[in-house]
Amino acid sequence: MSAIDLARALDWAAAEGWNPGLDDARAFQIADARGFLVGLDDGEPVGCVSAVRYGDDFAFLGFYITTPQARGKGYGIQLWNAGMARLQGRNIGLDGVPAQQDNYRKSGFRLAWRNIRYQGPAAARGLPPPGVALVDAKTLPFDGVAAYDRRFFPAPRDGFLANWIGAPGHVALAAIRDGALAGLGVVRPCRAGFKIGPLYAADAAIAAALISGLCERAGPGVVALDVPENNAAAVHLAESLGMVPAFETARMYTGTDPEVDAAGLFGVTTFELG
Repeated sequence: MSAIDLARALDWAAAEGWNPGLDDARAFQIADARGFLVGLDDGEPVGCVSAVRYGDDFAFLGFYITTPQARGKGYGIQLWNAGMARLQGRNIGLDGVPAQQDNYRKSGFRLAWRNIRYQGPAAARGLPPPGVALVDAKTLPFDGVAAYDRRFFPAPRDGFLANWIGAPGHVALAAIRDGALAGLGVVRPCRAGFKIGPLYAADAAIAAALISGLCERAGPGVVALDVPENNAAAVHLAESLGMVPAFETARMYTGTDPEVDAAGLFGVTTFELG
């Protein structure tokens, strides 16, 4: 995709109700400039898929859309096959709608867990626990932030992460305890309201403080948080804040589940890129 293609694809995503972030296009292309494919029918864009490579052996597939008028013509499977071919030989992840799980299984994916989108009014509801300070993540040495991110994501993604933290309108907070990172969260403005992601924390109290700090800085509006269902503390936290389920995805992989700190993963970064 060109930049124009990706902007168009984000409009398609918005029409599907995915509510993309206002600055997602630039961050997405930084993740893998050649990882976003557009399908053309006689020169006319009719669909897209992302096939983003991370490191040497991990990848994520998403952004899988065909336009309503192009559906039922076999274009979607051609895009899917092109994306899968680009990622051949890697452990591939995706966040897909549950209704498509059986189709994904036919391509070699298996269910790992569900992610549930919780959303509700932005709320600032408390101070950090004793001994924990919230600071602007952009002020910290980036190497340390990137190393912390690697605890929760299966591969390096330094270019994407640097842009995600520093993008216009994004607010990134780090929780510091005893001089070390104990949490990280980013909130970004979307077509409607805001989304928090990623959200990492050593415990639920720190996660709650990060949500509070991010919401306070983001301003009024509905906030969404995509919670891995296999983290019971994260589910309980979202529900305790009055957020309600609005959507869910099936997190699936072609290989084994990546080794990440699942207990500290309170919110995934984005369904399109993992």
